[in-house]
Amino acid sequence: MKGTAAILLAGGVGSRLNILVRHRAKPAVPFGGIYRIIDFTLSNIGNSSMTSVAVLTQYKPLSLMDHIGDGASWDMSGRSRSVKIFPPKTGEEDWDWYRGTADAVRQNISFVESAKGNEIMILSGDHVYRMDYRDMVAFHREKGARVTIATLPVPWEDTHQFGTAIIDNDSRIVEWEEKSPRAKSNLASMGIYVFDRQYLISLLTESKEDDFGHHIIPQALQEKVVYAYAFDGYWRDVGTVQAYWDANMDLLDPASGIDPEMWGTMTNINAGGSICDRPPVSAAGRARIKRSLISPGCTIEGRVENSVLSPGVVVKKGASVRNSIIMHDCIIGEAVEIERAIIDKEVSIGRDTAVGIGDAGIANREHPKHLYSGLTVIGKRTVIPDRISIGTNCIIDPMLDESAFPKEVKSGSSVTRPKP
Repeated sequence: MKGTAAILLAGGVGSRLNILVRHRAKPAVPFGGIYRIIDFTLSNIGNSSMTSVAVLTQYKPLSLMDHIGDGASWDMSGRSRSVKIFPPKTGEEDWDWYRGTADAVRQNISFVESAKGNEIMILSGDHVYRMDYRDMVAFHREKGARVTIATLPVPWEDTHQFGTAIIDNDSRIVEWEEKSPRAKSNLASMGIYVFDRQYLISLLTESKEDDFGHHIIPQALQEKVVYAYAFDGYWRDVGTVQAYWDANMDLLDPASGIDPEMWGTMTNINAGGSICDRPPVSAAGRARIKRSLISPGCTIEGRVENSVLSPGVVVKKGASVRNSIIMHDCIIGEAVEIERAIIDKEVSIGRDTAVGIGDAGIANREHPKHLYSGLTVIGKRTVIPDRISIGTNCIIDPMLDESAFPKEVKSGSSVTRPKP
């Protein structure tokens, strides 16, 4: 797709992922063992033969910038292909942090103006899916559209989370609702747009509105130039703890439709903690592995079932890990029992400890909308002592040492770093 440029929005805080984004941007959160969330959009870009991409960062961008590097991992480095990372221009007169998606693009409108093609794609860096963007651009051109939005049907109970479209028989959008509590349609925006480049420039320069969904799309709709591109593949917005866990569990279900390897999903194998130079998986002693994704460098002596393990995880003898996501270089001690947990990088859990065992009906007291289904989340580099019990819907802060823990962390509780 020579000539079509892309702007990848990767600056969101992602607060609904709670402590998983305490020290990183949402698109940089590890996913599926060896990937990060942003790998899916970057791979779609590379596999669609796009040649010019601007990545707009903002919140805690360092790990994301390190992961992307020069774009070579996605075949986006060379004389005619490039990934440019644009941090927010804070500290400059008349500039501020991005106030919305449209404002982010407006603050970097020089990239749009200098692009050589007739179209600009606006993409999000926090969704898991595969799409050949060439098909969407071809549809945009065929319809004579000035704006095209990728859409798919979602459950009616989820429509309040999305912009939704009502279309005519020619796929033209005739009515638009942004996150309505009583939506008239369940045809939801995927946050993927194709704009005619000059039309986008005029929209952004003639208006000071901040957001595409709330402001720019309704404005374009008045001119009857907005079309809906139908998508029917696997797609997930992994912006909540529950959705993130669900998407990882989908990897273990052959019928789910997600298959990163078959999709040609690429990642930076040389970034810190990656699979580069990791030894093969070692399963020793009475190790039992069932319906799980085990990454290179893992050592399994216990039981792992229906779980996703990133590189370097150690599961010691007698330990049991079920229905969980364990990130890079965690150590699960002897006779530890883990159920429905998300454990961030480099966590160490002492022997005879239980995690995620208890009454799943007690939501987390501090964040009841984040943890309510029985999941427990443990932050990066925390050290959990021997012989304690951690219940369900618990949040354990990053960087804690053994002294921070009582003998029992009851379901719905949080263990936080003491304020100085």
